[in-house]
Amino acid sequence: MLTALVFAPSAIALLLLAAPPAVPERVLRAVWVATTAGELGLVIALWAGYESTGGTQYEVRARWIPSAGVGYHIGVDGLSLPLLALTCFLFLACSVYSLRENRRPRLFAALFLFLQTTCLGLFASLDLILFFVFFDLSIVAMFFVIAGWGHSGARRAALMFFLYTFVGSLVLLLGFIALYLAAAPHTFDMVDLIRQNPLAGRSAYAALVLLAIGIGLAVKTPTFPFHTWLPPAHTEAPAAGSAILAGVLLKMGTYGFLRIAMPMLPDAWRRYAAVIVVIGVLSVLHGALVALAQTHFKRMVAYTSVNHMGYIVLAVGAAAAVADTSAQARSLAVTGSVTQMVSHGLITGALFLLAGALHERGRTYEMTAYGGVASLAPVFAALTGVAAFASLGLPGFSGFVAEFQIFTGSLGPRPLATSLSVLGILLTAALFLRALRQVLMGPLRLPGAPGTPLAFPDLRRHESLAVVPLLAAAVVIGVAPRFLLDVIEPASRTVLEQLTR
Repeated sequence: MLTALVFAPSAIALLLLAAPPAVPERVLRAVWVATTAGELGLVIALWAGYESTGGTQYEVRARWIPSAGVGYHIGVDGLSLPLLALTCFLFLACSVYSLRENRRPRLFAALFLFLQTTCLGLFASLDLILFFVFFDLSIVAMFFVIAGWGHSGARRAALMFFLYTFVGSLVLLLGFIALYLAAAPHTFDMVDLIRQNPLAGRSAYAALVLLAIGIGLAVKTPTFPFHTWLPPAHTEAPAAGSAILAGVLLKMGTYGFLRIAMPMLPDAWRRYAAVIVVIGVLSVLHGALVALAQTHFKRMVAYTSVNHMGYIVLAVGAAAAVADTSAQARSLAVTGSVTQMVSHGLITGALFLLAGALHERGRTYEMTAYGGVASLAPVFAALTGVAAFASLGLPGFSGFVAEFQIFTGSLGPRPLATSLSVLGILLTAALFLRALRQVLMGPLRLPGAPGTPLAFPDLRRHESLAVVPLLAAAVVIGVAPRFLLDVIEPASRTVLEQLTR
C-alpha cells in the first residue's frame, strides 16, 4: 500500500501526458483532483491501520543497487505519517484551487502529480540514497513549476532556487557518502546506520559530516543565513506552487534533522547543540523582523516561513541538552517540532492560496494598493483573518499547540534563547495585524487606473473549497490534538533514545 501511495501520482501523470489531445481540459483537471483525493484516502487508511505504540510499520525492502549498499527501503513511523498526511491534504487543496488554471493544464497537473511522488517518497524513505533521489527530484519539479507558471521574474527566481538548493543537495550527498564509508559493513540504510552509530568516538570526522548534512538540510529548511533563495521563489511562483513549496518542501529539511542528523550523529549533535540553537533563534528573529518591513503580501508570508522554521530548529537543538532538563521536556520539544511542521504546512499553505486570490483580482501583492477589501469580499476577508490569527499562534489553532510544546520543552535547557524566540510571536502578531488593517479595513481602495470601477469579487467556490479545509484542520488540531500527538510522541521518545546513546 505504501509503494502504491508513493508512485500512483506519477503513474497518473504519465497517463495524463499520454492522453490524446482531444481529451477536454476539464477531464484532465477532474482526473488530477480524483487522484489527489484517492491519495488522501490511502493515507487515511494507513493512519487507521497504524499502531500508535511506535516503531516502523508498512515496511518494504527490496534489492536495488546491492553492490553499493543501496536498497529500496520505505516505511512509516510517527515522524513520517503526519507529514505524509499533510502532503496528501495540501496537494488535494492545490488541485482544487487550480481548477481554473488554463495555462497548459495538462502539463501543470502532471508536474504536480510527479512532485507529489517526490514528496511522499522522501518522507517514506529509509535509505539515504533513496532519500537523496526524491530530495533532488523535488527540486527539478519545483523549478519547472516556478519557471513555467510564475510571474514576470519567474525564470530568474527559478534558476536561483534550483542552483541554491541543488548545491545544498550536493553537500548533503557528501555527508551521506561519508556516513556510508564510516559504516562497517558499508550501507546507506538508515535503520542499519542508526543501529551501528558508525561515528561514535570520532569527533572530528563526525563534526565534518554533521556540517555537510546540516548545510544541505539548512538550505532546504531554510534557516538563516541560507534562506535568500526563498523570498524570490515565493514571490514569482504561482499560488499553488508557493503553497507546496512552503507547506511541504521546506519540511524536507527539518524532517531530515529528525530522521538523519540527530539519530545518526548523536555525539556531534549534542556537542554542537548550542550552535544549532543560535541558528534557530537568528532565524526566528530575522524572519519576523524582515517580514515586518515588507509591503509585499506574499513576500511577507514567505519571511514568516523562515521565522516558523526557526522554532523547529530551536526545538531540535534544545532537545540535545541531555544533562540540563528532563526527558519529558526534551520529548515535548521534539513532539512540538513535528506538530509545528504540520501546523505551518496547513496555515501557510492557506495563506499562499489566499495571496494568489488577492493577486488574481488586483494583479499586485503590494498591500499599499489595497484598502477596505472586507466591504467587497467578506469571505476572503474572514478567511484571511482566520489564517493570520492562526499563523501568529492564537489559542484554538494548531500553531498554539506546536509553539507551546516547543517553548515548554526548550525553556529549561535554553532559557535565554527561548525567551528571545518568544519575541518572534509578538513581531508576527504585529506584522499580520498591520497587513489586515491595511488590506481589509479603512476606505475602499483597489489597484487600477483612476476612474475605473472598483471591483473585487469574493472567493469563488473552488478557492473556498481549497482554503477552508486547511484552516478547519488547523482548528481541529488546535482544539483536539490528541489524535496527532498519540502518533508523534512514541516516535519522539525513540529519537531521544537514539540521541542519548
